[in-house]
Amino acid sequence: MTTKYTPDHEWITTQDDEAAVVGITHHAQDALGDVVFVDLPEVGKSLKKGEVAGVVESVKAAADLYMPVSGEVVEVNTALKDDPSLANSDPLGSGWFFKVKIADMGEFDQLMDPPAYDALLKTL
Repeated sequence: MTTKYTPDHEWITTQDDEAAVVGITHHAQDALGDVVFVDLPEVGKSLKKGEVAGVVESVKAAADLYMPVSGEVVEVNTALKDDPSLANSDPLGSGWFFKVKIADMGEFDQLMDPPAYDALLKTL
């Protein structure tokens, strides 16, 4: 299992040959505050790296959720639609957003590893 991060505070985890899981980081959910709504991408939709995949709305603001890699959305977290607060209470676990079949592993490899993401957070 390998987890990488984007400068926009999304995380993506790969597990062997399974689809990669995408969510928002602790930093993102802290900045947003209490999440009250999520708009997730449609299953079967193909998106390019950097495209808007969805929206996260909180009591403070709305923020776009960006695609960390190019690929096809193969599953969305329906539990998150029913209980958006999962993005706050367990952002790296049950608060995941969607799963994607990665089109280009080279894009995944270019994302930040945990030490690089920690270094980014220290500059904010």
